Amino acid sequence: MKIAVTGKGGVGKTTFAATLARLYAEEGKNVLAADVDPDANLGLALGFSEEELDSIVPISKMRKLIQERTGADATNTFFKMNPKVDDIPDLYAKSCNGVKLLTLGTVETGGSGCVCPEHVMLKRIINHLVLRSNDVVILDMEAGLEHLGRGTTEGMDQFIVVIEPGARSVQTYKNVKRLADDLGVKQVRVVANKVRGEEDEAFIRSKIPACDLLGFIHYNSEVIDADRQGKSPFDFSPSAKAEIQKIKEKIDHESDY
Repeated sequence: MKIAVTGKGGVGKTTFAATLARLYAEEGKNVLAADVDPDANLGLALGFSEEELDSIVPISKMRKLIQERTGADATNTFFKMNPKVDDIPDLYAKSCNGVKLLTLGTVETGGSGCVCPEHVMLKRIINHLVLRSNDVVILDMEAGLEHLGRGTTEGMDQFIVVIEPGARSVQTYKNVKRLADDLGVKQVRVVANKVRGEEDEAFIRSKIPACDLLGFIHYNSEVIDADRQGKSPFDFSPSAKAEIQKIKEKIDHESDY
């Protein structure tokens, strides 16, 4: 299972991605969670301490490593488009609660057509993760759509767009679905988060096709408390965990066909 989790900033995609990763790990699966968000906080949601995370340098910031693997430096503008990356996850991933965390970071660029050594490294690593057949791979993508424009998520089994009950979130889902189709990814599913009640559920059902809707996660003060304390929502909120477990069962059931 290879899943890219995306959505607007602040909708709760990291909470969902981290809880999903820990549920798979609880089953005994090999799970690798990759943080591809410049505002990297997947580690906290997985249960890492702030001290542990402060010691992690994102791959996109490892200039010496990128130079060694791509051959690019200040005197050489030519570089390898297929650098060796198969050892990167095992060398640089950190483990907590049964989940391996690989902090990739992102490429700081103003355009979607960046072809630079950092981007080449990230794209190659993500493509390699898709090929790790024995691992469940969950990507917590940066907010917005720029990663889709760069084409770094080709080969994923599906995109899961986390949305809130609002028009802007629904528009994000539509944009992701359109761009994913351009990459050949046919499954773009939706998880509705911060749902307050039947009115919100009805709004989501009116905007999202039933075949794309994986389920609801209701507004939950326990998740907010976990975030405030820098802890994993998996350990703080049995109700959120149970709702995401139901979504996971639906993902697993449909992937068998």
